[in-house]
Amino acid sequence: MKRSGRADLPLHYGKVPPWLYERMSKMGLAIVEAITIEYGNAEVIKRLSDPHWFQSLGAVLGMDWHSSGITTSVLGALKRSINPISNELGIYICGGRGKYSRQTPTELNDYALKTGINAEALVQSSRLTAKIDNNALQDGFQLYLHSFIVTNKGEWTVVQQGMDTSNRMARRYHWYSENLNSFINEPHNAVCGENQGLILNLTHNDAELTRNKILSLTKERPDRIVREVQKLVMPNHHDVREKDVDLKKLGSILALAYESDTSDFESLLLTKGLGPKTLRSLTFVSEIIHGTPSRFKDPARFSMAHGGKDGHPYPVQTAVYDDSLKILKESIEKAKIDHSDRLKALKKIHDIAKDIEKKFVPNNQFYEYLEKERKESKFYGGRTVFDNNKRKTNNNTNPRQLNLFD
Repeated sequence: MKRSGRADLPLHYGKVPPWLYERMSKMGLAIVEAITIEYGNAEVIKRLSDPHWFQSLGAVLGMDWHSSGITTSVLGALKRSINPISNELGIYICGGRGKYSRQTPTELNDYALKTGINAEALVQSSRLTAKIDNNALQDGFQLYLHSFIVTNKGEWTVVQQGMDTSNRMARRYHWYSENLNSFINEPHNAVCGENQGLILNLTHNDAELTRNKILSLTKERPDRIVREVQKLVMPNHHDVREKDVDLKKLGSILALAYESDTSDFESLLLTKGLGPKTLRSLTFVSEIIHGTPSRFKDPARFSMAHGGKDGHPYPVQTAVYDDSLKILKESIEKAKIDHSDRLKALKKIHDIAKDIEKKFVPNNQFYEYLEKERKESKFYGGRTVFDNNKRKTNNNTNPRQLNLFD
């Protein structure tokens, strides 16, 4: 097995406000349901193992597009909404942050009793992925979050995150059960990011003698350790900048939303009064559900779906968020009841945007667009985390390393 990827993210503290967390849980569930209906629950596991898709999902859900907080918040919201209907979806999320990470073996055993999957092998996989990223690969990041997502057929992905308080960065590691070969010998498809110098890597092929005889420690440069398949290094700046997004892809969505006759889409979605902002949002959601991996190389673009809780690129437009969620949920329910094409209509939106993209030539009005959305957000229920005026400062700059599963 190869680790499917890794992301380096600015380390952020704080909590997600209830008004956003509720929406994240509902939208996240709706997206997972739509993917399961169209592609099966194994596809959900595969998507979650992709660091670019995961970051894009968090941005669509309204989180800070670049920060470490996406990991905890997205996994927490999904666990809250998915686990109660795990029998229907065939997906279960174990573990979490801090003390919840140590509950992973118990949760896996409980789910195995219900489904008949091999609990012993899954618990072993959970332990090994944590030990490898925390101990065998000593890159300066200490794990504080471990989530194990599994299907009723035993496919799984691990998403775990560590922190390095010396540079205020977090590192998210993704694992995927497909093509399992070895946990201890070259398990990483990608260990990417800024070169930190020499690191201890006991999973390197050259360390076999060390692993077997425990005679010495082998250190290798990161660029000799890895095959760079999936890498994501997010910037420190909070604002979304022109260089952070693919303007051709973004421009095609905006052209579809703001320059097309939205009445054409009323028959497509069977929705009255579909406005351009909701159509823009639905196009991003459709891309999250139906897009191929190459579509997610610029996660910042997906923050344009509903906005971000920190006000970047603009405040979360809750009215647009709720309209998009309503249409998506109605489409899912229709698909469940009468196998209608309502859900497939959302895919057509993504296909139309891709067609526009082929001939689209980006203009230089990116920042004008952001300014327009900021000014208009107040008319669409625009909210940020700062609206609560109850910000708390986390002064714990030297958190204790968590001993996972102890």
